[in-house]
Amino acid sequence: MRASLLQIDVNEGESVESRRRRVASLVREQAGADLVVLPELWTTGAFAYEVFAQEAEPLEGPTYEAMAKAASDAGVWLHAGSIPERDPDGPLYNTSLLFSPSGDLAAAYRKIHRFGFDKGEAVLMAAGRDLVTVRLPDTTLGVATCYDLRFPELFRSLVDAGAETLVVPAGWPERRRAHWTLLARARAVENQAFVLACGTAGSHAGVPQAGHSIVVDPWGEVLAEAGSGEEILTVDIDPARVATTREQFPALKDRVLGLEPPHTF
Repeated sequence: MRASLLQIDVNEGESVESRRRRVASLVREQAGADLVVLPELWTTGAFAYEVFAQEAEPLEGPTYEAMAKAASDAGVWLHAGSIPERDPDGPLYNTSLLFSPSGDLAAAYRKIHRFGFDKGEAVLMAAGRDLVTVRLPDTTLGVATCYDLRFPELFRSLVDAGAETLVVPAGWPERRRAHWTLLARARAVENQAFVLACGTAGSHAGVPQAGHSIVVDPWGEVLAEAGSGEEILTVDIDPARVATTREQFPALKDRVLGLEPPHTF
């Protein structure tokens, strides 16, 4: 299975519409890949809190339409990163869109863990509640977003739901880049799954981005890692390695905690 991670430079001088057209063109250029992954909130920038409400879209808004067509034109499965979604009832969500090669919406994931503590995304957006997995011909994707990477229980739940490949779009800051690569490898090792983590490049809202999108195999080996600038990271992965790793080193079968309600004394 060939995966292409598009590490987009979210520079502040580019309009959302211009970036949308540019990214759609980049997706079309990935014809021949099986799966294409975009970063988190690439239309606005993950730290551009002041424009979230202004640029928020309905689920089936302009980004949805552009990415659905790009996926269809390229004939690829497309994880179109995430957008600031405005629900018809009012709340904003950080919502990921996944399209099939025919351009149909395969799934939407509203980010569960919001970053910012008492500001930014944490107060401007509502939290999602639902786990999302998507069955592709060769693997089952488990979907998470950026700050979710710090919460291993979410990924274990995705594995329990059948996930074999964990996809994590992000807008991760450069000052915590060491955590980004460490956590991506940890999630791969502990869940014996592939991790495809796609970040943004450049700087927006005054926050330099980490870049360094990364693909990790079920044994924790880094198969490919981008640099800090805009880059397309393409790697061939063998989904069968998930089952092989889990059979040869069956750590998941030794789980005790989390399988039953805890006893209290």
